[in-house]
Amino acid sequence: MSTVRPAAVAGMFYPGSPATLRQSVRDLLDSATGGPVSRGSWPKALIVPHAGYIYSGPVAARAYARLSPGRNTIRRVVLLGPVHRVPVRGLALPGAGAFVTPLGSIQVDLEAVASIRHMPQVCESAAAHALEHSLEVQLPFLQGVLDDFAIVPLAVGDASAEEVAEVIERLWGGSETLIVVSSDLSHYHEYGAARRIDLDTTAQIAALSHTLDHEQACGATPINGFSLCAQRRGLTPDLIALCNSGDTAGDKSRVVGYASFAFDESRPEHSDA
Repeated sequence: MSTVRPAAVAGMFYPGSPATLRQSVRDLLDSATGGPVSRGSWPKALIVPHAGYIYSGPVAARAYARLSPGRNTIRRVVLLGPVHRVPVRGLALPGAGAFVTPLGSIQVDLEAVASIRHMPQVCESAAAHALEHSLEVQLPFLQGVLDDFAIVPLAVGDASAEEVAEVIERLWGGSETLIVVSSDLSHYHEYGAARRIDLDTTAQIAALSHTLDHEQACGATPINGFSLCAQRRGLTPDLIALCNSGDTAGDKSRVVGYASFAFDESRPEHSDA
């Protein structure tokens, strides 16, 4: 894989200038108040929104700030987001060896890709990735909070929760592997209605429901698959932030909802026995 997937939405969803983008990410992370961070632990997985940074950047940053203790440990990020432009059956790999943002190049983990390539629900579609923003907008945040890491980028189309879960399980790894699911919540409702819908949706996510629909979250398919894994592995969800575009940079007549979650692995209690 020698091809590179260039930045497609730089200058639209986030700043296109490297210096401006670097400062924007730094400012968002510095202002994040995601709660206390344990010095020796970090989440196994995040759910984060994928709108333009002026809309959902503060919500995403509060989740990404939780990763700071893992800066030197996390080496692989399994990144799942919905397709918005090109429909696919299953989960699509990009057929590229690297993704580029204004902050530099990020290698695709080819060994991890090889481990899932022959699963029946996994395909390859450069077209599905070419203009897809749901994955790309996460990359500058990851570049801001992690050091040396590679990605497994999966554009998720028509797939069952179990099919998605099987792929995530194959890539689960240990402390070196982070899972990031990209999704916004409800779209284009009036502010009050959106708040009610999104409160219900986040309660379902916190309960590890795997039956969300795409009216509740555009990334319902990857969320549902991840929730199955979280159930089976006993992950603990934490709702970090919830708002909508009416709270950030939009009017309140037609809003988009945003939430961020962190999921922690259960750790055995210390015993001297």
